[in-house]
Amino acid sequence: MIQVLHISAECYPAAKTGGLGDVVGSLPKYLSKSGVLSAAVIPKYDLKWIRNAEWTTVFQGTYWMDWRQIPFQVQQNTGNPLGFPLFVVHIPGVFDRPGIYNDPAGNAYGDEIQRSIGFQQAVLEWLLSFPWYMRPRVLHCHDHHTGLIPWMVKYAQNYQQLAPIPTVFTIHNGQYQGAFSWRNGHLLPPYQGGARWLLDWNGAVNPMASAIKCGWAVSTVSQSYLYELHQSSMGLESLLQQEWRKEYGIINGIDAHVWDPTSDPMLQNCLQNNDIDAFKRANKKALCDWFGFPEDQPLISFIGRIVGEKGADLLPDAFKSVIHSGGRASFLVLGTGEAWTQNEFRRMAYEYPGRFNAVIDYNEALAHQIYAGSDYLIMPSRVEPCGLNQLYAMRYGTIPIVRSIGGLKDTVPDIASPDGSGRGIRFDQFTVDDAVHALYRAISMYYNDPGIVNWLRHKIMGVDFSWEHVVEQYLQIYRNIGAQIGSEQAPNMPESAPEATESIEMAPVVPEIATENPKTPKKTGRKPKSK
Repeated sequence: MIQVLHISAECYPAAKTGGLGDVVGSLPKYLSKSGVLSAAVIPKYDLKWIRNAEWTTVFQGTYWMDWRQIPFQVQQNTGNPLGFPLFVVHIPGVFDRPGIYNDPAGNAYGDEIQRSIGFQQAVLEWLLSFPWYMRPRVLHCHDHHTGLIPWMVKYAQNYQQLAPIPTVFTIHNGQYQGAFSWRNGHLLPPYQGGARWLLDWNGAVNPMASAIKCGWAVSTVSQSYLYELHQSSMGLESLLQQEWRKEYGIINGIDAHVWDPTSDPMLQNCLQNNDIDAFKRANKKALCDWFGFPEDQPLISFIGRIVGEKGADLLPDAFKSVIHSGGRASFLVLGTGEAWTQNEFRRMAYEYPGRFNAVIDYNEALAHQIYAGSDYLIMPSRVEPCGLNQLYAMRYGTIPIVRSIGGLKDTVPDIASPDGSGRGIRFDQFTVDDAVHALYRAISMYYNDPGIVNWLRHKIMGVDFSWEHVVEQYLQIYRNIGAQIGSEQAPNMPESAPEATESIEMAPVVPEIATENPKTPKKTGRKPKSK
């Protein structure tokens, strides 16, 4: 029996744009490994990985929206190759498009409200088909795309049979709340009249606010980010402060089987005999050969979305300041995003050959190589709920340079910390001056204290950021809210991972997990009750 069902818009490797996909692609696997069988359900997009996967239909049904009956199917990834059951909701003409949130040109889909509400209703219709004793013991909802579920199971008449199931809501990014006008309120399923206020925040339907109000527990992806949301959360500050008793901050983990320097198939040179110095030299040489950088200078890289949230717009001026002042360092950027910053990086690559280069793309193999071959990774984020790149960098012996914000603050103590806990270099203010000062600290340490650099590489590669140390915190949340979860036999973990087939993070292959899988699809066609 599936004990924890993760409901999300993304799940690696099927569909991913950021950290949400990483978490939902890993947490169910490691919960299952701990003995608590978990699964994930996402919409069925028209994406390469989903098209190439084999699916078995396990349920057919309909949901009602705006007095129209809309058919859908729930399909399961045949054989459970991800190490946990992955389900997709196929709603013809709704999600089967070449993009998760945007079309190939980058334009947002105009029916996102209908898509989101429809997906959540379809999941609940599917769960109603389970015998009560076979239903999940926790519904774990991720971000605003699933934020209406804690409210629906309590107050929408069609789904109140599911109300006894505890709900957990995780905020991966509080900047995006899914709010929409009450003019679209007719798209919601029929609900108790007195429950309207639980949807409303500042005169609009706000799924994230509703989930904070109605969820049995609320978590964020780092403790510092939880504190930051209490101070700045796009208008939800007072609500989060009010609901503090049920809130938790848990740092994300990384999949140590995928991010393994001893066996990563995407690296030019894997770690052998624990010779970290040789590992770093060989992989740095590969990068320098490709991009024309001198090997005797520190290589400072940025990987990620080239957007304001990640602070990428700060980097052109910061890098040019170091170059123009005679700083002896090389800079490399990998990512895609806002046009102005992308074009500035392209211009800099032309203007500063041998000092700066940029790959405006999402290239998974190159990302792994940059983590392994760089001396430093810079993350000047304006907002960073948790951050995974700094964890990947440390796993591969690359020293992080980060702004003191969110999960970066929690995972990267400054090298000058008096308690000796330092793992990298931090700066506080989002300014070019602060960023340049941090860059010069890194450059100075590289030339003046090579022993410290070598010691720090060994130290950060020994830190355990794996999911095994995170899942127990989620299990404790489930137990705190009364979920009757229990240990079952855990599956074996793999030693290798499949090849990446799309511009998304890698996921490992694990043996099939036994799970209840109806042999014949079921159908429902219930009409909605009147409000």
